[in-house]
Amino acid sequence: MANQIDSKQAYQEKVKAQFDQLNAKIEEIKAKSVEAKADAQIEYQEKMTDLRAKRDAAKMKLEELQQASDEAWREMQSGFEKAWNELNQAWENAVGKFQ
Repeated sequence: MANQIDSKQAYQEKVKAQFDQLNAKIEEIKAKSVEAKADAQIEYQEKMTDLRAKRDAAKMKLEELQQASDEAWREMQSGFEKAWNELNQAWENAVGKFQ
């Protein structure tokens, strides 16, 4: 049981680090958008809105995962992984447009 709790905590710490990294990247893209032309800024705003929505959805899944009992968290992990993968795909799409 202790090993499962350690595993849950390690996973949560890993995910928090990934969120921190993503938030830093979002801020980096935001700074670059200031230099963009008007039409590019509209597209940027749309992509960033989508990205933030997916980030928030993934964060909600993480919060659910954190609140889950030790027995249930592994089952919930797959839901979080799906939300995280969607977030990463949205990130790749957004970055591809602004590089």
